[in-house]
Amino acid sequence: MAENPANEDFLRLADPFRRELLAHCYRMLGSVHDAEDLVQETYLRAWRSYDRFEGRSSLRTWLHRIATRACLTALESRSRRPLPTGLGAPSADASDTLVEQPEVPWLEPIPDAMAGAETTDPAAIVAARQSLRLALIAALQHLPPRQRAVLILRDVLAWRAAEVAEVLDTTTTAVNSILQRARAQLDQAAPTEDEIVEPTAVDQRELLDRYVAAFEDKDIAGIVELFTKDAVWEMPPFTGWYQGAENIGRLIDTQCPADGPGDMRLVPTQANGQPAFGLYMRGDDDTYRPFNLPVLTLSASGITHVACFFDLRLFATFGLPETLPAQPRHHAR
Repeated sequence: MAENPANEDFLRLADPFRRELLAHCYRMLGSVHDAEDLVQETYLRAWRSYDRFEGRSSLRTWLHRIATRACLTALESRSRRPLPTGLGAPSADASDTLVEQPEVPWLEPIPDAMAGAETTDPAAIVAARQSLRLALIAALQHLPPRQRAVLILRDVLAWRAAEVAEVLDTTTTAVNSILQRARAQLDQAAPTEDEIVEPTAVDQRELLDRYVAAFEDKDIAGIVELFTKDAVWEMPPFTGWYQGAENIGRLIDTQCPADGPGDMRLVPTQANGQPAFGLYMRGDDDTYRPFNLPVLTLSASGITHVACFFDLRLFATFGLPETLPAQPRHHAR
């Protein structure tokens, strides 16, 4: 790659856009692993054709155009990535048998460290965070791929309709029509995310500290107190989802393999602009190993939603340790 000066230029100029391209591909695909593959493909395609890049648009726009087309091609052979709540079944009871469907391509979370906004502008950081919210990514999965692309390019990246039309080889009239349909469908699929008022930083820290303490102690009453009355808990690849604080408490009490205090440990992280944890379970040798990765949605009145991801590859993606050191049982909290 390094022999051609133009190619050296390309790598130097294009590399700063890697994070936002990853976020873009993730919004399109709902999978951090697929998004990483598509970003690699985007850079390869762009590098090969860089000598034909005439600079009529910015390099950033050109890269997003290539990435969007690569994602649309990839989506031709892939089904949408749901969360259990998106399967259409009613809320399950905590006593129901857990049904696992590992063959379903489930939605995945994305680490903030990989796709967060590279800026110090508070408004831009908030906007980037909101555009990666788990609820929004799940709702986008309900849209056909072209609608998804139009909505993301127009409403997230703020492209002009003419620019989007060029990417999709269509007219601005068609783009505006697709955008109208996409917004209407998103309004039906998306929860009332705008109505969720986030707690203040101090309240949020206190709520998250209580969450860690309640789980590490397996304090069911304490766990129930953290959730709003209509809170939702889901945990792909298990197909059930559970509504209501008491129902969630019973689920954790009866279905979670932790026997009591000290069996679980939580390591904080950030996913989709939201608080998240690597949850580790103590084994027979007292070593803690990855169990799942919960991503939390908070409101001023408590936790409204938790999605626990059991795909253990995510621990490496999030830079979380493979194990946590053994902790003698008599030292457990």
